[in-house]
Amino acid sequence: MPKLLIDNNLSPKIAQALRRSGYDVLHVREYGMQRASDQEIFERALKEERFIVSADTDFGFLLARWNQEKPSLVLFRNFSNLAEHQTRALVIIMERFQSELEQGSIIVVEPNKVRIRKLPL
Repeated sequence: MPKLLIDNNLSPKIAQALRRSGYDVLHVREYGMQRASDQEIFERALKEERFIVSADTDFGFLLARWNQEKPSLVLFRNFSNLAEHQTRALVIIMERFQSELEQGSIIVVEPNKVRIRKLPL
């Protein structure tokens, strides 16, 4: 089962809801990393073998610059800000695209489509 790290720009409610459903998920606030740089969050995800969930496009640029296959990234773009909607979308993404997440991918979730780019970029 995938392990997730939820970025500070998303609600901690997402982590709480997914944990109740049995997922191994942490929010950056649980580490006291609310003011951490994207690179620090990236390094934490790598160290713990988690994939990052964010609405911050800078993670995609960081992955491209590092030329790494991991960590995978789920990126919400122009998507609902409601934690319930994001949580439901994440469950679907993890069920449908588990192998892509495990292999290293950026999965961009938009209101009417999902795009997948294999890492490294």
